[in-house]
Amino acid sequence: MTKVEKVLLLLKNMVYESTSPQETLKFAKYYRSKGLDVLVILWGPMGVLLAKKDKTRGSPKYDASVQECIEMGVEFRCCQLASDMIGLKKEELIPGIEFICSKDVAELFLTYREENQLIINF
Repeated sequence: MTKVEKVLLLLKNMVYESTSPQETLKFAKYYRSKGLDVLVILWGPMGVLLAKKDKTRGSPKYDASVQECIEMGVEFRCCQLASDMIGLKKEELIPGIEFICSKDVAELFLTYREENQLIINF
């Protein structure tokens, strides 16, 4: 059996009343604390909202939790297609979050699956 070394977390729903953003960040911190490489993909018009810095709506405040994850070594990627759809610009992203194109996300699915690594969709 292949040992899990990498985790791909996908967040598509950033509804402030949902637990999905909190769960995504908690899972990211947990897996990173276990020494695993963690990549969080924020996609879909709602998911990419987690990448926006200085959010003024909602509770809890997510920016600090995202920054804590980044400082722990968790990588974040924000879907370029969904960002374009809602007008989210690179300068509006939390520092440390980069854009990713849909083709690259599709490649990540194949790579993680071929390597028998963990993929979780929130």
